[in-house]
Amino acid sequence: MPITKPILPTRREMLAHCANGFGALAFTGLFSGRTAPSHHGALQALHHRPRARRVIFLYMDGGPSQVDTFDPKPRLDREHGSPIKMKVPKTQFDNVGDVLKSPWKFHEHGESGIPVSDLLPHIASCADDLCVIRSMTSEFSEHTNANYFLHTGEGQQGWPSMGSWITYGLGTESDKLPGFLVLNGGLIPPGGFDCFHSSFLPATFQGSILKSGKEPIANLARTEATPELQQEKLSLLRQLDGEALKLSDTDRSVEAAIANYELAFRMQRAVPDLMDMRGESEATRQLYGLDAKFEHTRNYGTLCLLARRLIERGVRFIEVTCPKVGGNDRWDQHSNLEKGHQTNALAVDQPVAALLKDLKARGLLDDTLVLWAGEFGRTPMAQGKNGRDHNPHGFSIWMAGGGVKPGHIHGATDEYGYFAVENKVTMHDLHATILHLLGIEHTKLTYRFSGRDMRLTGVKGEVVHDIIA
Repeated sequence: MPITKPILPTRREMLAHCANGFGALAFTGLFSGRTAPSHHGALQALHHRPRARRVIFLYMDGGPSQVDTFDPKPRLDREHGSPIKMKVPKTQFDNVGDVLKSPWKFHEHGESGIPVSDLLPHIASCADDLCVIRSMTSEFSEHTNANYFLHTGEGQQGWPSMGSWITYGLGTESDKLPGFLVLNGGLIPPGGFDCFHSSFLPATFQGSILKSGKEPIANLARTEATPELQQEKLSLLRQLDGEALKLSDTDRSVEAAIANYELAFRMQRAVPDLMDMRGESEATRQLYGLDAKFEHTRNYGTLCLLARRLIERGVRFIEVTCPKVGGNDRWDQHSNLEKGHQTNALAVDQPVAALLKDLKARGLLDDTLVLWAGEFGRTPMAQGKNGRDHNPHGFSIWMAGGGVKPGHIHGATDEYGYFAVENKVTMHDLHATILHLLGIEHTKLTYRFSGRDMRLTGVKGEVVHDIIA
């Protein structure tokens, strides 16, 4: 029998036969989410009565100094310029100088008498709303690992963010905006966007980055000539997705992609309205510092006002990152502490206090948990002549609203402000407490991945009941 050559398809025939395969390959890439986004979240019911419905996380990138903000230490004044009289661990840069007193004076504020330094006069005026934790600790002294730990409960890359866990559990109260939004003040933390990532949780719970300006979200503007043309394209897309849904073995992933497309369409209308501040009163604008002389006060004030507007629209978790103040490395003052902390405080102090006062006046603070925290604190002795090194062993953060005790101080550090010595709070404890305030038992918010029931707090964490009102 003669050997015949195989009949090869033409290029046009090959492309025609393969088109569906290539399309399916691209289509699959859109369905990285393992489940469809849920308006109500994974929990069918809360584990107990919630005290908070949403969270605003004011992230102080770089690590503000506890002994210069909320934890006064008279011993630093007495021993200024002398070698520290205690054994200290190796610091991040192993540059242990003499004891360095705070350049700022502390005063007691409000009926609670909480001491706050002159560095933060506006936040000091809200002392009776603050729950200050002076005994916060971390397990990492380097920014990137400490940032992952603060944001995800793990010191390594590749774990879901706290905001992702919360929106996964509770869902969102908005059908026009994502449940987890990051307001970018100009500085993305060391560790990058993985601080806001959903990791193995469904992709719909990843943090969406929003910035002030003409284009708050990339590629959000409508590109079609008319709204009618866009609606026709979306209708066709729904029809095609519906057909794919009938054939797909990963139904929930297809549903997730469809829902994400529809959310993006709704955001095209919701975001411009969100960013339009013309409806805000002049008094509100002045309160947030939108007319301040310092550019970074104006910018951060805009983000804090946006945070309030977002929770009014049902967004569940909002993180506000720090402004990029020229000449400073965040709150990370290894030298020139006074100038660096002073300019950072000038940028955030008035807007943060305005947010607390505005929420309270509108009746929103009671069920909104506000968290002010960096990834660690700083040493009580100098690095070089006038800086402070990283200190994860005992530092201060505060919370307000959302069911925490107002005008309250929890825990204590030693006489130098170096180590937490009373009512120590770990990062897992903090996460467990935040979940508890939202009505979630932290051991029961899990996601099955790689044969394990994963959770934000890992296998650790205790609720700090002493700070709950």
